[in-house]
Amino acid sequence: MKAKTRISRRTALATMAGATGAVIVGSAVEAQEVKPAKLKGRLKQSVCKWCYPKIALDDLCREAAAMGIQSVELLGENDWDTPKKYGMTCAMPTGITTISDGWNNPARHDIHVQEAERLLPLAKKSGLINFIVFSGNRDAGLTDKDGLENCVKGLKRITPLAEQLGITVCMELLNSKRDHKGYMCDHTTWGVELCKRVGSERFKLLYDIYHMQIMEGDVIKTIQDNKDYLAHFHTGGVPGRAEIDETQELNYQTIAQAIVDTGFKGYFAHEFIPRRSAIASLKQAVGICDV
Repeated sequence: MKAKTRISRRTALATMAGATGAVIVGSAVEAQEVKPAKLKGRLKQSVCKWCYPKIALDDLCREAAAMGIQSVELLGENDWDTPKKYGMTCAMPTGITTISDGWNNPARHDIHVQEAERLLPLAKKSGLINFIVFSGNRDAGLTDKDGLENCVKGLKRITPLAEQLGITVCMELLNSKRDHKGYMCDHTTWGVELCKRVGSERFKLLYDIYHMQIMEGDVIKTIQDNKDYLAHFHTGGVPGRAEIDETQELNYQTIAQAIVDTGFKGYFAHEFIPRRSAIASLKQAVGICDV
């Protein structure tokens, strides 16, 4: 899509929450048999739906399955089961918190806990294994230290349920420099310290490569040093969150290989906004990262 038509992730996820995607040309009502491409498969690749607002969910699932992608993610609860029709899953569902309204605000803990107690069992019933959450923003007077302590208190209220259900709650690392001003979980060290204090194998981080390249760089060494706390990855070209090819500053083939070499067994999801042909760009990204 052209740059002028790009939308923000915050807007897209808010629009998608609990809703199905708009149908465009030829959306499948019944799933069709899809013969996936043969990949090395050392990375389980996924794709984030919000990056493709003009492609209906069924159409994206069908195209992704044909590429060998194993998940379409960042879906609201009404859409969790759609990828199953194409032999895929939703590797990272949404719904417990939003980017700006997260766990660093204790006044919101009861609401977040209530939503977690509703959604986590539904996710388990749908066969899902992860669930995304967010720290929230640095509101006036809230220090990173206080925000960390607040997140610990809130998350410890839901990790026993996550442990019982076998679902990993993942807080995403986002940049606060360009895309999400004020977001608190914006450095790996802060996120890892949160994981240590929560102290549950069912609470880890979603390491967004695009965001962390902007905030701190040193991507591969950071991943290697903190592999025990990283449960999921997102991609995106820097600068601009466009295609992850030779037009940007990261070598995703090398990054993907480094992730595989850590023994990572989770999902690796594409979250770039195509500036060229959406499906062709996604297929190219899958090839780059099939190491």
